[in-house]
Amino acid sequence: MGKRRSARKAAPANNRVSGKKLFLFKWLSILTPFLFLFLLEIVLRIFSYGHNTDLFVKYPLNENYLVMNYYASDKFFPDTLDATKGNQEIFAINKAPNTFRIFVLGESTTLGFPFRPNGSFHRWLQYRLMHVYPDKNFEVINLSLTAVNSYTVLDFGKQLAQYQPDAVLIYTGHNEYYGALGVGSTTYVGSNRFLLQTLVKLRELKVVQLFNNFIKKLAAVFAKKPTHDRQSLMEDMAARQHIKYGSTDYQAGIKQFTQNMSELCRTLNDEKIPVFLSNVVSNEKDLPPFISEGDGPGSANWNYKQGQLAYRDSSFEKAKQYFDRARELDELRFRAPEAINTSINKIASQFSYVHLVDSKGIFERYSPHGILGSETIEEHVHPDLLGYAIMSEAFYQAMQKQQLIKFKPEREITFEQLQQEMPITKLDTLNGKYQMIMLKTQWPFNQPISKQFKVENSIEGTLATKVALGHMGWTNAMGELFRYDQRNNNNIGALKVAEAMVLQYPNSEDFYNYSGNLNTVLKNYGQAAFYYRKLFMLNNNPQVAQTVYQLYLKAGDSDNALKFKQYAMPTNP
Repeated sequence: MGKRRSARKAAPANNRVSGKKLFLFKWLSILTPFLFLFLLEIVLRIFSYGHNTDLFVKYPLNENYLVMNYYASDKFFPDTLDATKGNQEIFAINKAPNTFRIFVLGESTTLGFPFRPNGSFHRWLQYRLMHVYPDKNFEVINLSLTAVNSYTVLDFGKQLAQYQPDAVLIYTGHNEYYGALGVGSTTYVGSNRFLLQTLVKLRELKVVQLFNNFIKKLAAVFAKKPTHDRQSLMEDMAARQHIKYGSTDYQAGIKQFTQNMSELCRTLNDEKIPVFLSNVVSNEKDLPPFISEGDGPGSANWNYKQGQLAYRDSSFEKAKQYFDRARELDELRFRAPEAINTSINKIASQFSYVHLVDSKGIFERYSPHGILGSETIEEHVHPDLLGYAIMSEAFYQAMQKQQLIKFKPEREITFEQLQQEMPITKLDTLNGKYQMIMLKTQWPFNQPISKQFKVENSIEGTLATKVALGHMGWTNAMGELFRYDQRNNNNIGALKVAEAMVLQYPNSEDFYNYSGNLNTVLKNYGQAAFYYRKLFMLNNNPQVAQTVYQLYLKAGDSDNALKFKQYAMPTNP
């Protein structure tokens, strides 16, 4: 009897032990998959699987500098083959006291398509700033990408405070519908911003990259066409090609942009970082609507035709209203609706460190009758070289208005002078022309190449063709052009290339030396002194200072000559 009572008394204790084991077993069952994924993540990182998607990595040629990560955009695209790539513009890890650092954020227009890199607006701005303030070291780092929108701009922009920017320049808004994660794009996964941002963060994990790569390979096995047979990126990204004015999708794009840009501007404003936020421009006069809901009265096509008639009748104010309405009703939303600019204006007014850049107003000033067309814009949204110069003028004026740079300018460069001095080569011009011709053969333009078109029979034409087709990099082409000009004693042509390469590689002594030497040969003594002066800032060589001193004397600039006399002729204690 006593033994049976003891057994009965022990039973509850055994049940409690079994309950604890069951509880522990359940938790282990839940945690084991996560533990496995955690360990797998560690193993994948040890063996360097996949790609690091950090915004910046150390520059391979000099680890004292950072550069935009080639794979930074991968996390925004489900298929990394679609992930677009940015510029490779370096900046020092340890920011020097005399440095003024500017980051640029945006899309393909901000990147300078089709005149990238030398014709982009930030290069025009870089050239102007370095000549107006020659004693300052300007780092202008463009982080823009094609086929992205405010989600990417927000993600990149929120990471910038730790890199000590003196200003952030933003031009974005055209890709809210068809850029990566846009409401009308093939990469759209929902409108919940928290879930979208979580998804982007998860794609940074090597485990997620492994899973995505497995899915892509599996899909390729059953694909109807080989993966290399790809549409143009514009067509590939546009899923919903009919987005009506005022529709749910239309409003979702505006809301997405407003929320993302408000968050970014609030973040940078809290860090007291000056932000220059531009409104956006598009072709009004010379681009018919891509998709119109019929041709009847009130349709996009009808408004566009009425605009053309009014323009021919010199009723320009009425014409502008019709053209604007045609753009608003165009259901293929490759051009930002005016609501995007309204949102930009409102955001800029809400934060003390955020300043509006009125690019649209300045474009209108340089457009016949204030109506934007092919005089400044290549197709729907991308400026021509004059347009990119105008865009740089808009940012420059806004920066000067806010007295952003607390130094007295050594010289003033007017907009007209900038257009004359900027080292745009014929190779740059032809490369942009050829890229635009190829773009327009694709959807949604579908314009065949004219039978009269011929590649220009010149060294620039040959090199531009190779660059446009992707058979040669721009820097290699510029190198070939430089050597060709040298062999043929074309000092003016060689100088233009050398000065362009200074903008591309502002920390390379060679291009300052070439630019200074060629300007000296051409008896441009003031410009020669400028480039040797910038070279002296890099190497502090007394012989270079002596050259600067002598060149300023030849240029009749005794004030600047005296500044460098002390470096050229140091006194012994």
